[in-house]
Amino acid sequence: MSAENQSWTIESKSSLLDLKLNEVWAYRDLLLLLVRRDFVSFYKQTILGPLWFFIQPLFTTIIFTFIFGNLAGISTDGLPKPLFYMAGITAWNYFADCLTKTSTVFKDNANIFGKVYFPRLIMPLSIVVSNLVRFGVQMILFLLMMAYYHFVIGAPFNITWAIALFPVIVVLMALLGLGAGMIISAMTTKYRDLAFLVTFGVQLLMYATTVIYPLSTALEKYPAYAWIIEYNPMTPIIETFRYGFLGEGAFSWGGLGYASGITLVLLLVGIVVFNKVERNFVDTV
Repeated sequence: MSAENQSWTIESKSSLLDLKLNEVWAYRDLLLLLVRRDFVSFYKQTILGPLWFFIQPLFTTIIFTFIFGNLAGISTDGLPKPLFYMAGITAWNYFADCLTKTSTVFKDNANIFGKVYFPRLIMPLSIVVSNLVRFGVQMILFLLMMAYYHFVIGAPFNITWAIALFPVIVVLMALLGLGAGMIISAMTTKYRDLAFLVTFGVQLLMYATTVIYPLSTALEKYPAYAWIIEYNPMTPIIETFRYGFLGEGAFSWGGLGYASGITLVLLLVGIVVFNKVERNFVDTV
């Protein structure tokens, strides 16, 4: 066969479910650099800097306590209102940050993706890890508040055995935000308007989660709409979080298993979509 009649076909041998974890591990230094970049750039040229880690959830807790606890009179299952809201806010903020920041990873890093090769999964993973630092700081604030209410005020709440599930809860929140965020990020490469709806949608989703009210109240007062809250995968996660640290919450193995199943499905779909889009997204972003 002459050289003029020969043809070459270049195809990728990697599957859509290939995470390239060996490459991610090889580029772990880049992951740490991106985590540091996210941390520094977010609070660069701010007066209070990392203190915003404490200020944001604290102010949100005060507002929720005043509006929903005092004015609206929504039940907190007998828990001190600030503790109840701080627990929900701490857990929700980590999931919401992972989701919103991962959902724009293609658009925000298009210039970098088009110039140099590295495992693209590094970017969303760096977001999850950098948000974990913020979550850790806010957990310290939550634990300090727990200590204050226990030793100074003597508030009635009890730490239960479910606190041992805390690592599982953190992993579920991270993977749920990562999976959903990768799906949305892939969609925003073609539908730019979706990026503007994410932040608004996450805020609405918070009200369909037991952040500002317990599940028992939703089931009692709004039975017709309670199914929306029950089928929200973040609801059993937050309820388990509260039950473990404060002793109140609608904990069930079935609910936690349901949340784990939804998380696994979204993560697998997110990986498939992410790996498919990353191959040609530079042409569309």
